[in-house]
Order: sequence, then structure tokens, then C-alpha cells
Amino acid sequence: MAVPLTLGAAGDAGAAVDHSIVFARYTATAPVEDLYAVSPGGGAPVKLTHTAGVSDVMPSWSPDGKRVAFVRYGSGGAIDGIWTMTSTGSDLKAVPGTKGASDPAWSPDGKRIAYDKPVGTQREIYVADIDGTPATRLTHTAADDLHPTWSPDGRYLAFNRADAGGHSRVMRIRLSTLAQTAVTASDSHDWAPDWSHGDRIAFSRVDSSGFARLYLVRPDGTGLHRITTARLNDKNPSWSPDGSRLVFTRGGGDDADPEHLFLVRADGTGLTQLTKTDSHDLEADWRP
Repeated sequence: MAVPLTLGAAGDAGAAVDHSIVFARYTATAPVEDLYAVSPGGGAPVKLTHTAGVSDVMPSWSPDGKRVAFVRYGSGGAIDGIWTMTSTGSDLKAVPGTKGASDPAWSPDGKRIAYDKPVGTQREIYVADIDGTPATRLTHTAADDLHPTWSPDGRYLAFNRADAGGHSRVMRIRLSTLAQTAVTASDSHDWAPDWSHGDRIAFSRVDSSGFARLYLVRPDGTGLHRITTARLNDKNPSWSPDGSRLVFTRGGGDDADPEHLFLVRADGTGLTQLTKTDSHDLEADWRP
């Protein structure tokens, strides 16, 4: 039976026992993205942002589950960068110095935010305090470094590095030394890693099938294995707080095809479709 999205005493969506999932949605009739929240038990999603002409995408929960960081941009360029809001969509705050930034990721201690940002023709990884200062550039390469995700202890980031040859691999960087280590092979097509509290990294890989599937790997590069096999594209995995399940987007190969949120256990069993409307449901993040 579907479990409705609950409201706690303070009005927080998905409070206490219900670790709600926040995601971006657009449709053919409403092509500008807004953020929604949905219970992992199902039910109707709750719309959190209502911004005509402005896209809200790439949400990331704070570790205490009280705020969401996300990217907001408009066609005119006047609004562009990372913002934060409460779990119900109120108290909007822009993060200074994040124009052009993407893929915000909140640190485990709640004090910092990692993101990627353009530097010339490339995107590089940055970390800043949640007020935007000081912003520290972590990577300096001729490739695009994208989609940072924190290790549970806050000492490392994983991210994907996309090169000019069309390949993308998962990388790991130690914040204290900026030493970088490859997690997956250089000829891979790996995207959007997410690091679990159980110290596994989930990511989306376009494999020999030609479709994007979900894979897991340990941070040292061992234990690589695939957990989804459908002839559809599975992308943007996000771990449940206990590391037992993932939420991800599944869709076809064409932008006209709907994209829905699905849940799956970390061993690849228990596949469940979470959203079912004629929409594009993207970039989900599971509340801690």
C-alpha cells in the first residue's frame, strides 16, 4: 500500500520516519523544472518550488535533512547558481560565487558544499563553506570534472572525469593533499557517482549493451559489479540512508520518452517503480 508523504510538527516534508526523496520534474506541458518530494513508499509527489521561467534542478539534502541545496537558473541569466531552501521550499538563499555551478553536494558535517564550475572551457571541482566563502578549487585538468560526492568521513570526494575522447571514469580525491586516484578504468563511460555510508560508490555506466546501467564499486576500485540490466537507461543513483537501496531515474533513449524514478536493493533485487506520471523525473536525492 502506498505511504503518503507526511508532514512533521515543524512542517517538514517527510519528517522523522519517512526519509523523503527530492527530485526535479518537467513535462511536455510544463517544460521548466521544479523540485518535488515523494515518499519512498509511494504516493503523490509534493511540489516544493513554483518558479515560472526559472529551472530548479540537481537537489542535494543537507545531512540533517532540514535544507536542500539545488541549482537555479533562468533563460535570461539573471538567476544562475546554487541556492538553498528548507525542506518545504521556504527561506530561499543564494550561495555567493556559484554562478555557472552544477551538481551541489553537501558535506557530511553540514558546513561545506562541493560543486563543479566552469573554468575556461572545462569544469572543475570546488569546495566552499555553505555561505560560499572561501571557494577552493580542487582540480586542474584539461578534462571536465563533474558531479562530486562526499565520502562518509568527509575526507574524500569522488567525481566523474570526462575527457575529450568521450570517455568518463570515476575518480577519488583526498581533500587534505589533493592526491587523485582513478576508481574505474580510463576507457569507461561512467557518470554521476554517489558514495554510500556503507563505503560503496554507485554510478551509471554506459556498457557494451549501449544502455546506461547501475554499477557498484568500492572506493579502491575493487568489487565492481552491475545491479541493473534493463534495455533502458538507468542514471543518477542515490543511496538510501541505511545503504540498502538506491533511487534512480529510468527512461528510454529519446527525450520524448518519459523518465520515472525507480527503487532497487543494492543487490539488484526488489525493483519498484516510484513515479508513474507522463513526466521526466530526474536527479533524485534521498533524505538522510
